[in-house]
Amino acid sequence: MAAPKHYVVEHLDVELEGWSKLEYLTIATETRPPPSVSAAAVNSSNTPNNKPTFHLTSLPRELFENLPEELKDHDNLDATMEEVNKLDGLKAEEVCLLDPRAEKDMCPEDGEVFRWFVFGGILGDDPPRDRTTELRKYGFTGRRLGPVQMTTDTAVRVTRLVVEDKIPLDKVPFVDFPELKISKNETTEMPFRYVKREDGTPVMPEGMVELIKEDSNKGFLDMM
Repeated sequence: MAAPKHYVVEHLDVELEGWSKLEYLTIATETRPPPSVSAAAVNSSNTPNNKPTFHLTSLPRELFENLPEELKDHDNLDATMEEVNKLDGLKAEEVCLLDPRAEKDMCPEDGEVFRWFVFGGILGDDPPRDRTTELRKYGFTGRRLGPVQMTTDTAVRVTRLVVEDKIPLDKVPFVDFPELKISKNETTEMPFRYVKREDGTPVMPEGMVELIKEDSNKGFLDMM
């Protein structure tokens, strides 16, 4: 059986914004071990990292102690105040840092080399702030997911499609900068790349569109 993959988000903000929580919930759901993996197989080793899982690292103490219950309910989520390089079982040569400045794009063969895939608050800023600088200090091997910015949940989703499902990056269906209908007479353009569904719509976390509409309404009220 192939070695399990681990997806790590080094949390680089003081707080947990509403959109970040939705993205983290989505990542936790999508990286949950499949039903076909028996409990016996998952627990066949004494090491705590013997299953595909989602790690949230570098959480500020206050956030760590007050992590939303929705996230705590995911038993495949490992939340910690430690930095990524302190994770139990992590070996530097098995770690891939998702880096917009990397020289090589992610490819299916990377799934045979790397077990750990590290993301920071590095994909999802508009405009991009190159926050990956804070993660390059670890010396991990970098890979890129193409030239267009993605949200963090999209970056994890695309990485899984490439390294687990063995779909080449240029074969993943994308939609760039989709427009969302906010109201009858208002739309907003999302400044990111998303995985595209068969109907052409972007794959987004459950509740994200509603949150965007709510924020848009707040912005309108602030101008009144």
